Amino acid sequence: MNIRRDDTVQVISGNDRGKRGRVLRVIKGGDRLIVEGVRMMKRHTRPTQRDPQGGIVEREAPISASNVMVICPKTDGPTRIRKTKLEDGRNMRVSARSGEMIDSE
Repeated sequence: MNIRRDDTVQVISGNDRGKRGRVLRVIKGGDRLIVEGVRMMKRHTRPTQRDPQGGIVEREAPISASNVMVICPKTDGPTRIRKTKLEDGRNMRVSARSGEMIDSE
């Protein structure tokens, strides 16, 4: 998967289309992500020692990685990711839209 934790992504399909957020967690088994502020769900929780109040808690639910695109740092728009190898042997993620390097692996 080309998306990593702390990447800024934009949702391209679904009810939250157009929203942007930071990737909080990558779930590799099913190619799913948890994105900050996207696909919020309400969970009814019992009072526990850790949370004596209980009640309804709102939190993010996983979203499919195919429904998001990484934001290009140069153009500030959604882009695909390409991988290139540098002369020193390192792999880099590159924005397909602008050619700007995103970060190293």
